[in-house]
Amino acid sequence: MGRLLVQLEGLRQEPSDAPAPDEPEVAPMDDAEREAAMALLTAPDLLQRITDDFDACGIVGETTNKLVGYLAATSRRLDAPLAVVVQSSSAAGKSSLMDAVLAMMPEEERVKYSAMTGQSLFYMGETNLKHKILAIVEEEGANRASYALKLLQSEGELTIASTGSDPQAGHLVTKQYRVEGPVMMFLTTTAIDIDEELMNRCLILTVNEGREQTRAIHRLQREKRTLQGLIRKENKQRILTLHRNAQRLLRPLAVVNPYADQLTFLDDRTRTRRDHEKYLTLIDTIALLHQYQRPIKTLSAGGQTLSYIEVTLEDIATANRLANEVLGRSLDELPPQTRRVLEALHGMVEYEAKANAIPRQEVRFARSDVRRVCSLSDTQCRIHVDRLIAMEYILVHRGARGQSFEYELLYDGKGGNGAPFVPGLIDVHRLKDESTSTTEGSRGEGTEVAGASRSHHGVNAGSSRTLPSAATQGGATLASSGSDSDTPTRLYRSALSAPSYLHPTPSLAAAALGEA
Repeated sequence: MGRLLVQLEGLRQEPSDAPAPDEPEVAPMDDAEREAAMALLTAPDLLQRITDDFDACGIVGETTNKLVGYLAATSRRLDAPLAVVVQSSSAAGKSSLMDAVLAMMPEEERVKYSAMTGQSLFYMGETNLKHKILAIVEEEGANRASYALKLLQSEGELTIASTGSDPQAGHLVTKQYRVEGPVMMFLTTTAIDIDEELMNRCLILTVNEGREQTRAIHRLQREKRTLQGLIRKENKQRILTLHRNAQRLLRPLAVVNPYADQLTFLDDRTRTRRDHEKYLTLIDTIALLHQYQRPIKTLSAGGQTLSYIEVTLEDIATANRLANEVLGRSLDELPPQTRRVLEALHGMVEYEAKANAIPRQEVRFARSDVRRVCSLSDTQCRIHVDRLIAMEYILVHRGARGQSFEYELLYDGKGGNGAPFVPGLIDVHRLKDESTSTTEGSRGEGTEVAGASRSHHGVNAGSSRTLPSAATQGGATLASSGSDSDTPTRLYRSALSAPSYLHPTPSLAAAALGEA
């Protein structure tokens, strides 16, 4: 019985010897399909074509999220792919966004699970995930495998020593199992607080939860029941096939960035060491996607011939625009949902101060006011208010009845223009000028190397209650909305008649900036 028990224990811990499921069969591309896919990859407005095709497939709004998700999935061809976590409230559309991106990727290059056990990744086969997309519907379903996921993203491979039985001798032996990367990870979550170690490894995308976006989704849902919706459904499969074929034509080329030594990035905290790598990988991915629009160069090194393409200034400009939106949100000390509550409270306090002709420091509000203004449930209200108190954006005062509490908003709205950004990114126009001066200076003697004494474009992030009042991004200056004290009042007044301000949309933020 003892020998039988040892034998059964070994069998239980061994991975199954059953053959792995067959890879999805790939239908060969005919000449017409190849020509259409090549026309897409060589289109001068390729990125705009991608967002338009998402719209045609029924994914409204979320322009930045769709494009970043598509680029992140394309980065599976690189040696260090990006990882994405889509964060939103329940039913906001995070799964729809992930499914839309995955649908445009080849079936044989994506793996999707609802949940994973703690050891499942270690036994997936040595090359089953290499240069593929690993999608997990809910991050909570992968809690037990979180360590393996983080390790696979950071190290690019997994190894485990496991006990198994020797089929010949019958005694237990140690076996090593290895899973090769790299792998692009795609996760969704409803959690407001994301694990810090996971967050600094991934790009965090948040779904627009505003009223205008909800109305657009409702219109699309109604359209699906019409004749136009039937036509859209028929065209959707053609668009998905086109993008899958285009993705199959992409080759895993090396990417060289001739401007890399002139780029700048925020360096006021250690986590930006990983965010900087995400930024550089985003640039590489944009260049890789445009590989059929660039000359392919070759280099002999170590007795081998390497093929590569080079990054252009347009790639950097596009990456700066996306990084300001995505990494700017990731580097924010507040989650996006809490940031929206803070902006709504700022508008409310400014309006009440003007309406009652009192200093804004004397405006008091209760939790019921937060629930009313932000359309939150009591549980959500407590979570966001407690976080704002802990981060010293809100000050607690004892209420008049002894047991209640009143709150004072300490946040003064500086830098709260609704447009996230990453301080420290170099202006592409300046980068072009420096590159030109470097080329001209290299022809003479004693010329200072361009960029050697560049001043840092960052800002002092020492205050937890005040955001940067201005930052440079892509040649434009983001002025603080606090420069016009009427702006919060106008926003809050518009919120009273149109509650869409409670979940600001890009168009509303742009309008407010224009007025300011």
